[in-house]
Amino acid sequence: MYARNVSLNLKANTAREFTQTLEKDVLPLLRKQTGFKDEISFVAPDGIAAVAISLWDRKEDAESYSRDTYPQVLKSLTKVVEGTPTVVAYEVSNSTFHKIASSN
Repeated sequence: MYARNVSLNLKANTAREFTQTLEKDVLPLLRKQTGFKDEISFVAPDGIAAVAISLWDRKEDAESYSRDTYPQVLKSLTKVVEGTPTVVAYEVSNSTFHKIASSN
């Protein structure tokens, strides 16, 4: 399993709109992507930072999404995101929810 960790800076007083945009615009796009498994998002208590982690079957699925659909996601978030989000990709080593154990 593969993960994309997206860190975002939110514009002032947009945390609620960010969450609604994820629900209304982003998640429907993700659900249509080959290999998409899950999305977990977090908003800091002060509402100025957020993290969105998506889980994918394979690295190639995440890369395809990043290349083909993620630009559309960024456009839908322009009203709530300040600057350019940072994306870091990882191999998933453990997940109790997805029943993944470390191979080490």
